[in-house]
Amino acid sequence: MSLVTVSLGSNIEPARHIRLCLDALAETFGRLAISRVFESEPVGFDDQRNFYNLVVAFHSDWTPGALQAWAKQLEIDHGRTPAMTKYSPRALDIDLLTVGDACGVIDNISLPRAEINYNAFVLQPLAELLPTTPHPRCQTPYATLWAGFSLGSQRLWAIDFVWQDRWVSQADPLPRQAMAR
Repeated sequence: MSLVTVSLGSNIEPARHIRLCLDALAETFGRLAISRVFESEPVGFDDQRNFYNLVVAFHSDWTPGALQAWAKQLEIDHGRTPAMTKYSPRALDIDLLTVGDACGVIDNISLPRAEINYNAFVLQPLAELLPTTPHPRCQTPYATLWAGFSLGSQRLWAIDFVWQDRWVSQADPLPRQAMAR
């Protein structure tokens, strides 16, 4: 069994779609570790609707290819089509970040996912969820990577979020401007 991490994102009815995705993950893989949920401004998108983003970790013996196929099918089930452009609004976006300590191209999937190192909406929730876990490639703990991360123009903030009648996330008491480093 490997520890698997995935990032989830949505900017179409995001609370609804994130909850449905968490339900599907729990039903398929069992116990989940869930980061806080962050709202973030879109990066590179023409549509200016903000995203909800989070990271989920779970144990699985599935191959990266099987995990990716499952995730892509769930995206399709939530309205994503192959014709959609990379920067179009989406009900659900599921990205496979890591599968254990796998590095390289496995089942045509590059692991660990490169965006861990350059998107705040991936690295911050990953660093909060698994602070002492080392990045599979560079072996630096995620919290250390986050501490050295420069946000640049990226903006995100934790939000209140409830799933299955329990708090998954609570907003930071700081105003949005204070969240930017």
